[in-house]
Amino acid sequence: MSRAGVNLAKQSHLVPGPPRARGPAPTVFCYICGRQFGSKSIGIHEPQCMQKWHAENDKLPKSKRRPPPVKPEAVIVGGSVDVAATNEANWQAAQGSMVECEHCGRRFKQDRLEVHQRSCTAQNPAKRAPSKSVDRKTALKT
Repeated sequence: MSRAGVNLAKQSHLVPGPPRARGPAPTVFCYICGRQFGSKSIGIHEPQCMQKWHAENDKLPKSKRRPPPVKPEAVIVGGSVDVAATNEANWQAAQGSMVECEHCGRRFKQDRLEVHQRSCTAQNPAKRAPSKSVDRKTALKT
């Protein structure tokens, strides 16, 4: 008997374990808040997120209230949903619902804008961080 045959005979009592993980589960962007959730969790998250959005929006003065975010249509390509394109549309919708700071021009989620504006005022607007596309060595030399 060959050496390989002996090894197989010794291992015949072993039972295969569970299948190995195939990588992270697919995630989907929430069109309201922009956070990522598992494809099975997003259906639970979205109604709760919209409820929170309405609660936050209702606290604002009427002049600052915004219309509720609208869920983008699923992108259909070749008769099936293009998950990547639909995910991109959801992310863009979340980015579009952000509010601009009147002092520095940066964009925030409504609840984060209130926190930001405690330190960013007309007299002392926050300074933008250098763009990531700018070479830091070059920026430091000037």
